[in-house]
Amino acid sequence: MIAELQCVVIDCPAPRALAEFYRAVLGGEVDRPDRRWSLDAGWSTLHVPGGLVLCFQGVADHHPPAWPDPERPQQFHLDFGVADLDAAHTEVLAQGATVLDEGDGKRGWRVFADPAGHPFCLVRH
Repeated sequence: MIAELQCVVIDCPAPRALAEFYRAVLGGEVDRPDRRWSLDAGWSTLHVPGGLVLCFQGVADHHPPAWPDPERPQQFHLDFGVADLDAAHTEVLAQGATVLDEGDGKRGWRVFADPAGHPFCLVRH
């Protein structure tokens, strides 16, 4: 095992409003303080019963999916918590991932694509 799933991140035009929608559907707590994320107008979270966290990321000029139209596919990415960012970086590359954004060496996450091109982040615990 390289990492543990921290959250599912969903692109949207209004993060807090979408978090409130899913709170109404699933229960839980919107924007609960959590050391893993900062909360602002562009980012909101929902901690649901059972421990899953949904995160909502504001995207300018958001174009919603038009499922099943492949021209406008589903939009989300996964965040994986890791203890050692450098070691996990090496391991996911060995499994076929590619680097999309290595960052500046100061922040605690890096962005990769899986072998099919879907983005995911490794985030230091």
